[in-house]
Amino acid sequence: MRPESLMMSYGYDPSLSEGAIKCPIFQTSTFVFSSAKEGKRFFQLAYGISAPEENEQLGLIYSRINNPDLEILENRLSLWDKAEDCAVFESGMSAISTAMLEFLSPGDTLLYSRPVYGGTDHFINNFLKKMNIDSIGFYPGETKHEIIERINASGKKDKLKMIHIETPANPTNALIDIEMCAEIKRHFEGENGEIILSVDNTYMGPIWQHPLKHGADLVLYSATKYIGGHSDVIAGACLGSKATMLRVKGLRTFLGNMAGPWNGWLLMRSLETLKVRMEQQAKNAFEVAKFLQSHSKVEFVYYLGFIHETGSSEEISIFERQFTSGGAMISFDIIGGEEQAFTFLDSLKLIKLAVSLGGTESLAEHPQTMTHADVPFADKERMNITDKLVRLSIGVENYEDLIADISQALDKV
Repeated sequence: MRPESLMMSYGYDPSLSEGAIKCPIFQTSTFVFSSAKEGKRFFQLAYGISAPEENEQLGLIYSRINNPDLEILENRLSLWDKAEDCAVFESGMSAISTAMLEFLSPGDTLLYSRPVYGGTDHFINNFLKKMNIDSIGFYPGETKHEIIERINASGKKDKLKMIHIETPANPTNALIDIEMCAEIKRHFEGENGEIILSVDNTYMGPIWQHPLKHGADLVLYSATKYIGGHSDVIAGACLGSKATMLRVKGLRTFLGNMAGPWNGWLLMRSLETLKVRMEQQAKNAFEVAKFLQSHSKVEFVYYLGFIHETGSSEEISIFERQFTSGGAMISFDIIGGEEQAFTFLDSLKLIKLAVSLGGTESLAEHPQTMTHADVPFADKERMNITDKLVRLSIGVENYEDLIADISQALDKV
């Protein structure tokens, strides 16, 4: 069956929970073993002391290690990306930071695409630096040869241990070729041993892009966004092969940053409507983007649905290989600067002035002074994160009402 059908029941047996049609919330810290021998075996598997036998599953131990709500959620999330395993976290940043901490050590080097989400940028350029982990950034449009040359010229090519990309990039929808990054990974792996390629897929959610099939080792989500979809839960997710995820889950156990059962339950609820929500959001975004593109007070619209009109041949090629939709995220340059952008934002009525994205309600924000406030000004200018840029996350409202709200707000500018 297809994932949207399996979201209703996959991994859950009602007979184990008094026949409840929905998985209950397992609000418990610990689980009872049927025998001391069973408890011993569970810990052997949980801590990797011994490998599981064929078809052997890890039993329930303690909610920091596993919990039915999280296990069923992780099983269902794995279906969309056809991943072997999944780990759910307390936030998107905890998923990203745990993955980086597991696969990077002091003295290592990280290659990453720019722009990335502001929190990720801060973690890379502030926290990882404190741990003596260097980073090399590259930009959309740079070729594989140019990036390899930059790594070689840095004198750190033998230290490269991880590549992290965000595509489409927040907030400009800039595209990065996942397959090209996988080729860079393979180019340096012979000298360096294993290099991990991780992809932040938050902007596309589990529906519109599947990085693992293009050569990624890990796919990361802020599950707060499309996966949660109702702006009422903070969570993150990391997916990949069983071997890779064993390491991620191992560190998660000892950092203690897994999601709790309530969040697991809420995300399971949201997965049932994920596809229909995202399809409606994409339809609405297309109509809103068309309106913005034709408006006299809008200078440029950053929207993947227009890639065949506004993109380069390379961007079109990336889009056609990696994506199945233009998505529901739109950024645009308003004619003017911060004053005009703020007037527009302050004049919105239906669309809410708030950060985050992917929820049922439409949101608007000013990346330069909000989500990317911590990024150095010169870097923001190079990445088109200017004072005239406004970011919209399109929800499930009637698109005509959204357009009417945007129109009256632009009239105030």
